[in-house]
Amino acid sequence: MTSDDISKELKKLANPERAGNLQRFFKTGPGDYGEGDIFLGIKVPHLRNYAKKFSGTSCEEAAKLLKSRLHEERMFALFILINAFSRGDDEVREKIYGIYMAHTEYINNWDLVDCSAGHIVGAFLLKRDRAPIYVLARSSSLWEKRIAIISTSRFIATNDFNDTLKISEILIDDRHDLIHKAVGWMLREVGKRDKATEKVFLDRYYKVMPRTMLRYAIEKFPCMERTEYLKGRI
Repeated sequence: MTSDDISKELKKLANPERAGNLQRFFKTGPGDYGEGDIFLGIKVPHLRNYAKKFSGTSCEEAAKLLKSRLHEERMFALFILINAFSRGDDEVREKIYGIYMAHTEYINNWDLVDCSAGHIVGAFLLKRDRAPIYVLARSSSLWEKRIAIISTSRFIATNDFNDTLKISEILIDDRHDLIHKAVGWMLREVGKRDKATEKVFLDRYYKVMPRTMLRYAIEKFPCMERTEYLKGRI
């Protein structure tokens, strides 16, 4: 199917009331991080099912949808690319990675980043030079910075924590709450697999990292230990 055909199908699922709620939840007002984003009000499981239904959609048509002004069309495009990446050979995966990296300006809300960065960027770079995510980490773009740290979730899954910690260092002074949450989340994931490694990082930086980042990072620690970190008594 073409991108136009898929767009018509997705619009049939629109729910205006839910769309209004989503636009508030994802901060789409003037000056907010999601300013101008437009929602149809389609639930994520439905988008995933449609991505399976239209699994024959080409990467080129998905790339067209990735430029859509409609949030769910961009998410649908990402699901198409993720699915194609997972079953593709090296040539297909390199192509999809290239599409993703060329369209980061459209992967422009936290749910779009979080559902895709590890599955495409992290997976592609798992056994390759990871320099591209350091470029993203130093970008002026909120979303590219979030892609950088979230992509390391794929590395964490293989007990490789080095890039997560290095990018956390780069982002530790970032001012945006969505970066604080993302870094804290990835540090927490490191801690689930190797608490000692997370604690070495925290003991060095916990007094200077943003409070939200710290809270996310220590969320799974015992209550007394969390209190000690939050009170600066480690």
